[in-house]
Amino acid sequence: MHVKGKRLLVAALTIALAGTSVACSSGGNGDSGGSDSGKKQDPATPAKQAGGKYDPPVTITTVRGVPSAATFKNGETIEDNVHTRWAKEKLGIEIKTFWSVVNTNSAYDTKLKLALSANEPMPDVVHATGEMARLLIESGRFQDAGALFDKYASESWKKAMAEDPTVWFEFSKDGKRYGIPALDYDYNNDPVMWVRGDWMKKLNLSAPKSIADYEKLLDAFTNQDPDGDGQKNTFGLSVGFKKAYANHFGVSWLFGAYGAIPGMWQKQPDGTLAYGSIQPGVKEGLAKLKEWVAKGYIPKEAPVWDEAKAGSFVSAGRAGSFTGPYWSEAWPMGDLTKNDPKAELQTFTLPVGPSGKGTYFATHPYNGAVFINKEMKNPEAFFTYGNFLFDNFADPKAGSEYENGWAKGYDWDMVDGKVTTDLAKIPGGGVRVFFYSLLMTQGPRIPSQNIKALVNLAKNGKPETPYERYWSQLAPPIEIQSSSNVWEQRDRRLMNAYTGGSTATMTDKGDYLNKLEMETFSKIVFGDDPVDSYDKFVQTWKSQGGDAITKEVNDWYKSVSKK
Repeated sequence: MHVKGKRLLVAALTIALAGTSVACSSGGNGDSGGSDSGKKQDPATPAKQAGGKYDPPVTITTVRGVPSAATFKNGETIEDNVHTRWAKEKLGIEIKTFWSVVNTNSAYDTKLKLALSANEPMPDVVHATGEMARLLIESGRFQDAGALFDKYASESWKKAMAEDPTVWFEFSKDGKRYGIPALDYDYNNDPVMWVRGDWMKKLNLSAPKSIADYEKLLDAFTNQDPDGDGQKNTFGLSVGFKKAYANHFGVSWLFGAYGAIPGMWQKQPDGTLAYGSIQPGVKEGLAKLKEWVAKGYIPKEAPVWDEAKAGSFVSAGRAGSFTGPYWSEAWPMGDLTKNDPKAELQTFTLPVGPSGKGTYFATHPYNGAVFINKEMKNPEAFFTYGNFLFDNFADPKAGSEYENGWAKGYDWDMVDGKVTTDLAKIPGGGVRVFFYSLLMTQGPRIPSQNIKALVNLAKNGKPETPYERYWSQLAPPIEIQSSSNVWEQRDRRLMNAYTGGSTATMTDKGDYLNKLEMETFSKIVFGDDPVDSYDKFVQTWKSQGGDAITKEVNDWYKSVSKK
């Protein structure tokens, strides 16, 4: 597998992963992983040797949703592998799998829901996302994990969490933080402008800094035969609106150029939250999209395309621009140079609006959370484990035991006298077993670390830390370049201010309102409905449940954001 494919596999595994963990009655001594000399020891709590190893070992059992793409080597399993052995030898923590399931078609959530509804014993530490996380909160069987985090988490873990304090909001209720957010890398889904650089050179086009600049590029790619086949068969922009008009593969930046992004709850000057889809700027964005469709800049099939189809249209040589994350050249545009070896891609920051300003869709840096059972007697044991990972693995130091990776022969090895993280070059085949055997499903991730490493590689031309060296082997040059665009435009990113899941009215009216929104937008942009029909949509949305939803959203926001 080539480098891009390997990196995407890593991303797919971490996104698909839904492992959870359980700490049983044996537990830690209440510190954050270091020596406890001089402290009084609870007789029921195992002592730690110097360096933080439990003796006798603490048993931590776990339940897991294992990705279907998970692979093992040397006869290992999810129950017994290089990581479970490491935890016991290094920390005195014995990890045992309570139950596991291949996580296809949400099998993990299904099994966990059944156990919850049947009032079966719950694991002591559970990882959950979305609706499953909310069910755990409402069950009343899990404790204030935020208070435990404040007490036991190491400074490095706390510093990483503090990069975005709002990550706690989704898992907060009645003044308590029930889930410890599973931090992910920030900026990974921020879109940039992808353009056929070879077409730009041929047509003598400049980088599109504004919407007006970009329209010149759209017109040239549509009408000036950039592929040189003598036919009018190319488009300026390939995009898919099947899922949304403004996600990380959509045109959030176009709407944001006029001050509002559909589908997102945005904080207003008075501190309240308002739904982006009914703000005046969206009407201007729809008008511009309708104009672009009329001029032939966008394929008329876009309403039924998703990002995979839109990306493949670019890789087939049919469109000259696309917006997506810094890794979009690998997917969904992965076949471009295979189909046309002379094709070149370039990336730019997203165009700004007439005012010189603009915003775009971005996501929060976490993927679910860890919940701790009220019946767990010694939850500090989990923090001993997590603290060690954040202190030693998140940003490994040169010369340390972990500077090259997790384990020699698995995710790294020495080949021809050099360190390699290329799984195909590792004797016996490399595997990243840690992505599905860790008790912390995302691993120890510092949100800003990944993008900063890529930006440093672009700036310095060579890695200066072990973490940068890892990414220098994994990321192709185009991704290192495009990450700099992400960093340059970071002040314009906008994240959804509402992360509280479905409110009562959303559950009752949400499907209807979402369908109304998508149909209205598509009829305006691709159909015969006038732009002014948007005004009727706003009135209907508000009267048919939208006003009630707005109140519920703001009640939630007040409850989680108050100090």
